[in-house]
Amino acid sequence: MEKNRLEAFSDGVIAIIITIMVLEMKVPHGDNWAALASLWPVFLSYVLSFLYVGTYWNNHHHLIQASRRINGATMWANLHLLFWLSLMPFTTGWMGENHFARLPTILYGLNLMVCALAYFVLQSVLARLHGPHSPMAIALGRDVKGKLSLLLYGVGIAAAAWLQPMLGCAVFAGVSLMWLLPDRRMEAALRAQHESQAS
Repeated sequence: MEKNRLEAFSDGVIAIIITIMVLEMKVPHGDNWAALASLWPVFLSYVLSFLYVGTYWNNHHHLIQASRRINGATMWANLHLLFWLSLMPFTTGWMGENHFARLPTILYGLNLMVCALAYFVLQSVLARLHGPHSPMAIALGRDVKGKLSLLLYGVGIAAAAWLQPMLGCAVFAGVSLMWLLPDRRMEAALRAQHESQAS
């Protein structure tokens, strides 16, 4: 199967997700700094979610580019990921509007966790499709960073539930920053794929 339509559809959905998130930031009624400052929880939650969605878009692009082909399982795994990502505007808005209250923050963390699980499923489906010795499967390796992220989401959810919601948010922000560091695995897979095609 051709992968172009899957990538184009995913790009469109992710663009809409970001658009919906920014529309959650309502213009303040006042015309002073105090009115603007009252939006800090909404803005902070938007920035965090923008980083997450942007990171998913970036990594998804590399993952699909490193794929030679897709199949039906890939399409369903991709839809599964997009479903959980599409809930980000809701959980982001609820957390921001309620100033990082306990339950909204826990739900936000759960949303991040299921997005990460869905991405792991998509990676696994593609790695199985291409075989254990494919450049993609080798590049993914044991995916230590992905598994560590899942563990940290659990820590953040527990911190939000039993300690302080803002502590949970700090953990979520830390995971996001961890993913901002360049991940060269898929680029290495793409180079290996081009080299094998050239030889």
